[in-house]
Amino acid sequence: MNQGPTIQQGSTGKDTKRLQRLLVMMRLLDQLQIDGEFGPKTTASVKDFQESAGIGVDGVVGPHTWHALPADPNTPQLKQGSTGAAVTGLQKGLKTIHGDGSIPSPGAVDGDFGPSTKAAVVAYQTNRNLSADGIVGDRTWWVPAGAAGATLASLSGLTTV
Repeated sequence: MNQGPTIQQGSTGKDTKRLQRLLVMMRLLDQLQIDGEFGPKTTASVKDFQESAGIGVDGVVGPHTWHALPADPNTPQLKQGSTGAAVTGLQKGLKTIHGDGSIPSPGAVDGDFGPSTKAAVVAYQTNRNLSADGIVGDRTWWVPAGAAGATLASLSGLTTV
């Protein structure tokens, strides 16, 4: 399972951002709140999680809370020129969305983030009122993609819940 340093309201940085991604994945926080700043909304979401997990409800993410959280999703920042398994997952997710005709095809599912994948990402971002920069970051991975709360991360097979 997960582990990390003890963090709480006022904490900032990569571990806070990782926590926020997990809370978004569990639908306890909105993707717009992935900002690396542990504020009141993150605190409330942590308390909701702690209560549902049956652990001490204090809004502090220490060893017990980290351990109770699901495994981290593999949602790295991707852009044109990126390669590998996460890009393959991204392309599969984009192919699924392409099937409804709302975005152009990302091209071959080959793990290579090329111009066709970038065009599909830009169209996806535009359709969801995100900054259309062609870079797949937290907001692009986690913005609702459609039915039943699906996200690009879940459609790409990168989530753990």
